[in-house]
Amino acid sequence: MRSLIGKELGVSGWFTLDQDRIDQFAACTDDQQWIHVDVERARDTSPFGATIAHGFLTLSMLAPTATEVWIEPLETTTFNYGFERIRFINPVKAGARIRNRIKLLGVDEKPNGTLVTTENTIEIDGEEKPALVATALTMVIAAERLT
Repeated sequence: MRSLIGKELGVSGWFTLDQDRIDQFAACTDDQQWIHVDVERARDTSPFGATIAHGFLTLSMLAPTATEVWIEPLETTTFNYGFERIRFINPVKAGARIRNRIKLLGVDEKPNGTLVTTENTIEIDGEEKPALVATALTMVIAAERLT
């Protein structure tokens, strides 16, 4: 992977954040703010004309999309190590499709594995601005597969 530092690792497939997924996220996080769950009120009074996904719901999609793009092909154990930076740029309206464009920023050997740093840009189908950009840290346990 070191030879890929600074390069795009890939782009995930499109994934729809529909109202059902938003409602499930609201229920499990107790974040029932109307902008997320009240379809009629959001349509009539929000600046977006629709309900929007929670920022943390959108952020949580980094896990399955990163798995699709680069983690699963490694056939190794990984876990979230944290984030260096997260910026929520553009809300995701209910029903919008998103995908993750992932760029490799760093590969650092640590005593317990390899720390992989990636830039994740969650794009919204048909929108110029992305939903978010996050610098994610992932610990990979089987470090020998990365060198």
